[in-house]
Amino acid sequence: MGCSKSFITGGHAVGIFVAEKWVDSVLSVERHSKRVLILRMVLDNGLLNIFTVYAPHSEEEKESFWNDVFHLVSCIPQNEMVVLAGDMNGHVGSSNVGYDGTHGGFGYGDRNVDGSRILEFADGLNLVICNTFFVNQESHVGDTCSSSC
Repeated sequence: MGCSKSFITGGHAVGIFVAEKWVDSVLSVERHSKRVLILRMVLDNGLLNIFTVYAPHSEEEKESFWNDVFHLVSCIPQNEMVVLAGDMNGHVGSSNVGYDGTHGGFGYGDRNVDGSRILEFADGLNLVICNTFFVNQESHVGDTCSSSC
């Protein structure tokens, strides 16, 4: 499987907003599926690849989704920056045991199966989960609630 782009038509899909002052820095916007979009832009210190993702809820789609995203991130040269943003539909929890370079230890709640998948994904690509490296304000923790609440 190469790193070429593909397009979808119809239906709902992820997107991204870019402030007007950054528009001229955008090199490309590539939609790889309704769940994955990559914006590439030039910054003073190099190239930035912003992945906007929306992980599926259905078990049948999850493995394929994460394998596809892993492949796409793996295609990015090591000297380029990667930001993975969006809804990954998992909870990494408060414990960073086994993931001390990936998880900063400031998550909240319990890790679920999809949170473990996110941690393994990030660890396998030497990425960090940024919002676990600082203490969140109590008013911002748990802003959303899944249907299982």
